[in-house]
Amino acid sequence: MSMHGICPFQYGGIAQQKQAQRCFIGALQIGYNGIFFRRPAAIMNEQLYIGLMSGTSMDGVDAVLVRMDKTRWLAAESHAFLPYCGRLKNDLLNLQNIGFNELHRSAILAQELAVLYAQTAAELLQRAGIPPHNITALGCHGQTVRHAPESGYSIQLADLALLAEKSGILTVGNFRSRDLAAGGQGAPLVPAFHETVFGSANETRVVLNIGGIANISVLPPQGAAFGFDTGPGNMLMDAWVNHIWQLPFDKNGAKAVQGRVLDSLLAQWLAHPYFARPYPKSTGRELFSLPWLLPQLSDGLNPHDVLRTLLEFTVQSIHNAVTTAAPAVRNIYVCGGGIRNTALMENLNKRFTAAGVSLHSTAALNLDPQWVEAAAFGWLAAAWVNRVSGNPYHATGAHGPRILGAGYPACVL
Repeated sequence: MSMHGICPFQYGGIAQQKQAQRCFIGALQIGYNGIFFRRPAAIMNEQLYIGLMSGTSMDGVDAVLVRMDKTRWLAAESHAFLPYCGRLKNDLLNLQNIGFNELHRSAILAQELAVLYAQTAAELLQRAGIPPHNITALGCHGQTVRHAPESGYSIQLADLALLAEKSGILTVGNFRSRDLAAGGQGAPLVPAFHETVFGSANETRVVLNIGGIANISVLPPQGAAFGFDTGPGNMLMDAWVNHIWQLPFDKNGAKAVQGRVLDSLLAQWLAHPYFARPYPKSTGRELFSLPWLLPQLSDGLNPHDVLRTLLEFTVQSIHNAVTTAAPAVRNIYVCGGGIRNTALMENLNKRFTAAGVSLHSTAALNLDPQWVEAAAFGWLAAAWVNRVSGNPYHATGAHGPRILGAGYPACVL
């Protein structure tokens, strides 16, 4: 029986017990809240972390290799992506609504995700030519299936213990619950990371992440970063395209540009109470989903017109949020999957350019736009290991700074 990934204190004879004892003593190199973890001896000054992210678009898993000096950001060095199969995505989407045997289905999907997360981390390490024991920790967001801060919870599926077992790496996850316990929204968690990597001493910057849900981080040169979810990003467009054409997304916005904006429908959507709420605030599929959209559509509407209007819904809700939260901003840095939608970016650029605001990719600040969110969870893992607050409490509304996450050690023999 292989003991890879297991601390086998209860197994084997004298030799195995001595080996387990050495493993345990090695684990005493780093401690947190009375639980002790092994830190690779070769990287005591600079540390390598892995960030894993699967967002509300539910298209797959991004993994990014991050180099840190304790909590000082150094670089993101490599990336890997593994897609969800259609069946996995459908099973996860089905958990958005009340259904039969939810607890069992959730547990099985959490295990399946853990295996996929471990495979993605292994793919990343293979590409980078780095063995698992050189990684200080792995930060895993998990897959959000319910986000209900008004009820004090947010559920991200991931069997973190199984991920630690499969990867052989100290695994840190369950980041949102500590912020929620402190009275926060548990989201967005990225403004503190954005401030670290993208902040400027000379100007206010906005980082715009367009995933399934869009969110902004406002980074003033003085004062704390803050941010919030602006509303739908790609999610409603993707859902409509799948519903009508059975495609996962509208490549480059090619179908959307064939339609026209339905002004009365757009006005109806923008009147949603979420947009009038003050921040801190966060949202998800619980508010904006296909079941929300379909009852608002009358028979006979051109599907391209609906899609074009959904694109404009994303553009205008983002524009409204930015002009309200950061009226003096002159530079916005964009990341997330939405940056690949040509029509979306052209319309955003047109809207902001008219107001004297320039849009850039985060690549202009040395971080690939597809790497940003996963890198953030590598950074949060480093914050946990070094016992540093990671929650942007000015953004989430929590009572104060908190160390986010929980750790699952992996003892590799």
